[in-house]
Amino acid sequence: MAIDAVIFDWGGTLTKWHDIDFHEESLALAQAVRGACDGDHPVNATKLHQASDAIWCRSRDHQRSAGIGDLFTEAGLEHDPDLLDAYYAFWEPHTLTDPEVGPLWEALRADGVRVGVLSNTIWPREWHRGFFERDGVLDLIDGDVYTSEVPWTKPSEQAFRAAMDAVKVSDPSRCVYVGDRLFDDVYGAQKAGMRAIHIPHSNIPSNQLGHTDGSPDAVAQQLSDIHQMVRSWE
Repeated sequence: MAIDAVIFDWGGTLTKWHDIDFHEESLALAQAVRGACDGDHPVNATKLHQASDAIWCRSRDHQRSAGIGDLFTEAGLEHDPDLLDAYYAFWEPHTLTDPEVGPLWEALRADGVRVGVLSNTIWPREWHRGFFERDGVLDLIDGDVYTSEVPWTKPSEQAFRAAMDAVKVSDPSRCVYVGDRLFDDVYGAQKAGMRAIHIPHSNIPSNQLGHTDGSPDAVAQQLSDIHQMVRSWE
C-alpha cells in the first residue's frame, strides 16, 4: 500500500534531544510576570514550575491542550506576552533543526510523499514556523499542527486526524508518524490507524510517561533511515 504522508513530531525528533533544567526555564518564564520585582522571580518560578507539571499531567492523562498563557493562569499570575524574551532566549538553543531533516524531506517529497508536523506544544505557531524558516526547511512542510492551537494533544486520535487534514490525506493506513515517545507518538499514531516509527534517543521525564508504550512498526536510529523505510512499505 502506498504511503501518502509522513508526519513528524518536533522536539526530540526533528531536533536533537536536550536535557533541560526546568528550574532555569521557570526563572526565565517568571520574567514575564506582570508587575513583578526581581525578588519575586524565585517564588513565581516555583509556581510556574508547578503549573507546568499540572499542564503536562492534563496532556498526558486527558489529552487537553494548553498555551503559554495557561501556565500563568494555572499559577495564578498575570503575564505580559511582550516580556517573554528571556523564556524564548532560554529555549532557542534547543530548537535547532537536525541537519538530516532537509535532505529527508526533499527525498520524501520527490517520491510524492507529503510532509507534515504534529507537535505537542504550548508555544504559538509563529515560534515553530520561525524555527523552520530560520533553518531553511519551512517550504518543505505540506501541513503543520501545533497543539497550542487545537483542543487536543497526542495521543488523542483527534490530534492525529487534525494533522492528516493539514496534509490533505484521509486514509490513516497510508500515513506514517515519526516520534520519540512511545506513548504520545507510537501508541497514539497506531491507535489512530497509522504506522509509527520510533526515534529512540530521548530521555523522557518520568512525569511525562504515559500509561501505555506502543510497539513501533520500525525504529530509526537516525532520520536519514526513514526514507528507505517508507519506500519499503510502498
